[in-house]
Amino acid sequence: MTNYWKRLKSYPYLYHLVLIAGVVAGLLLAAHFAMQLGTRHGQHRTVPDFTGLALDDAGRLAQRNSLELRVNDSLFVPAYDGGVVLDQLPHEGTQVKGGRTVYVTINSFSQKKVEVPYVAGRSLRQAKNMLEIAGLEIDRLVYQPDMATNYVLEQRVDGRPIEAGTKRQIEMGSGVTLYVGVAEGDSVVVVPKVIGVSLREAKSRLWEQGFNVGAVVFDEGIDLLNQKDARVYGQQPVQGYATVVGSEVGLRLTLDAEKVARESAASDKQAQALSEERERRRAELADSLAEAEVRRHAEELQRGAGTANAEEDNFF
Repeated sequence: MTNYWKRLKSYPYLYHLVLIAGVVAGLLLAAHFAMQLGTRHGQHRTVPDFTGLALDDAGRLAQRNSLELRVNDSLFVPAYDGGVVLDQLPHEGTQVKGGRTVYVTINSFSQKKVEVPYVAGRSLRQAKNMLEIAGLEIDRLVYQPDMATNYVLEQRVDGRPIEAGTKRQIEMGSGVTLYVGVAEGDSVVVVPKVIGVSLREAKSRLWEQGFNVGAVVFDEGIDLLNQKDARVYGQQPVQGYATVVGSEVGLRLTLDAEKVARESAASDKQAQALSEERERRRAELADSLAEAEVRRHAEELQRGAGTANAEEDNFF
């Protein structure tokens, strides 16, 4: 072997070529083993169920399964204890490599409190947006006669008025009652379409159009954790129905995308029929008014002719 290296060294070009090849091969081999060590290549783990566990217990379970646990979000769900894992990604049963990070959502120990913005004197749309930005929502819309339609006259929390300069803090997600003006002749509105959107978006659309949210019914399988993924597939009154401001609109939600698509198409068809019916009635009313105007004009002409004849008879 010694003689081989001596002979090889007598050919400098070939010697350096072999030396470089050996170094490269060594580096590749070292990198391969480093990757195996760092990622535990080939050692798969089944992700356990962390939901419902306290964060410390979930961390120990992750360690036993050669997994990393990281909190990436928190919610406040009163039905669960603080610090409990509510959701995880990847989900239970997923096959992953050792060392994989599992991201979890935990339950906060208390709900955050926010200051109630003063929205009286603003339009309903502005007031709604300000409340939503603050993390609040509308508890109820109460309409009162006023010259300015859809302007907020007063706001209350738990029955107590909120005045300008009031520093009132309430839990995020709480509702504020708005007293809103409506002028004579502006009380009839058409129900908007909310099928296909989330509960949050449906509420926002209804409030903006002057409706209250009625009963909300969830299909089986929807819970506090996947509720945000549910979509509206039913509403009552239906899209396109004309009613008075402040009316309630009930909602039904599902996780079934096909059901949502099917009901959305049916809702559009029904709304089109309602729109055509309103146009037909409007045309009939216009024709009726026109006929009444013609009759009135004819009667006036007849009365005028009768008066003229009477005056002529008296003259002679």
